[in-house]
Amino acid sequence: MSFPKGFNTIQPDLLSGKYSCIDLARFYLSNIESNQHLNAFLEVYSEEVITKATALDARMKNGEKTGRLAGMFIGLKDNLCYKDHKVSASSKILEGFESLYSATVVERLLAEDAIIIGRCNCDEFAMGASNENSAYGPVKNAQDLTKVSGGSSGGAAVAVQANMCTASLGSDTGGSVRQPAAFTGNYGIKPTYGRISRYGLLSYASSFDQIGPITSSIEDMGLLMEIIAGDDGIDATASDKPVASYSNFDNIKPNSKIAYLENYVNAEGVQPEVKHKTLEIIEKLRADGHSVEAVNFDLLDYLVPCYYVITTAEASSNLSRYSGILYGYRSKNSTDLESTIKKSRSEGFGDEVKRRIMAGTFVLSSDYYDAYYSKAQKVRREIANKTKALFATYDFVINPTTPTTAFDLGGKISDPIAMYLADIFTVQAPLAGNPAISIPAGTDNNGMPIGVQVMTDLFKEKEMLDFAHYLKDLIK
Repeated sequence: MSFPKGFNTIQPDLLSGKYSCIDLARFYLSNIESNQHLNAFLEVYSEEVITKATALDARMKNGEKTGRLAGMFIGLKDNLCYKDHKVSASSKILEGFESLYSATVVERLLAEDAIIIGRCNCDEFAMGASNENSAYGPVKNAQDLTKVSGGSSGGAAVAVQANMCTASLGSDTGGSVRQPAAFTGNYGIKPTYGRISRYGLLSYASSFDQIGPITSSIEDMGLLMEIIAGDDGIDATASDKPVASYSNFDNIKPNSKIAYLENYVNAEGVQPEVKHKTLEIIEKLRADGHSVEAVNFDLLDYLVPCYYVITTAEASSNLSRYSGILYGYRSKNSTDLESTIKKSRSEGFGDEVKRRIMAGTFVLSSDYYDAYYSKAQKVRREIANKTKALFATYDFVINPTTPTTAFDLGGKISDPIAMYLADIFTVQAPLAGNPAISIPAGTDNNGMPIGVQVMTDLFKEKEMLDFAHYLKDLIK
């Protein structure tokens, strides 16, 4: 038995009894088994999934009430905690560690009868743009095995792309949900900072990190966002603003004001098909009666340097807790306290994580704090102010999600700067705290997916999702 993508497509037949949760469970588990070469999953909870699906079927058969996500099978990025299950951030430093509690988002999914199918491969501690930095090997793009999946939520994106689960949860620090979503033809969202609780997310850069779903449909995205968003009374950075009814889509304003950042679209290195597709969508918006204007965002060249100064500084602080003493990997070559810490961290962390820890420690050092970290914080404030000014005039900003479609495996791994620049269009939203979503927008000449990004004002996820729902039909 085969099933289409999208919970919105599957759910009506599930509720009518045309097929069962156990049918879905076996389908997804079989798909995971036959797609092991993609390396999307680090662990699959096969027995647990069958047990839970069987129990759900029994409840449905008995007429018992089930949650809104009954029949949805979800993959978790390997930096989200799930009680009594392993979590490693795809790093050797957390080898064998089991979580003592579940993240708020996981608790909310389970409360609505979602079934967690497994944990997905990612760049180690969410540091990467290609999912080649995992201690467990790279994730391959299901469309072309020679291409990257995107990062750092590459496993979560490919799991949805290859129909190995209904949806997945990733984390977005500088584009780690949106970029792999674009590379795999999925929807991926970075909510407003504070819209979703970070409790139970292994920290990379705490003032940037946000959890976001990756889905094959905008309907699934709205439903998941509605369920996982909102204050939990635990994460002090989570907002207590009411959560809108994201799953009920409204018509957008007939004369919306939209901007596109001209120096993004015309930037050097933007793939011609990506540029053409973005401009084609802009023309369709104009033809549909919307005002679309070109705007120049003059801080483009400062986005990536500012992002990496601040995030590496926060990573240096956050990752200091992994010492080889309390939990996770401990070097067998250690002889005393100092050698335990040095050897465990040297052996347990991968090259990219060590590179960012060292860079962050450097920018926080007393001799360079003012020259780098303090200055980057001032630039971040300027970026936030200029972004805020955009939304004083415009309802939405639309741009390519990424400069190119998925690049070759190994193509940028030896050049960290080239890899960092893959984030150039996605880092503005987390620097400013704004929500942004990547929307599938067709393919390039080689059949690789293209993503277009929509950003809007703080806490306007409802309007942004409505706009994405509208764009879905416009892009066709």
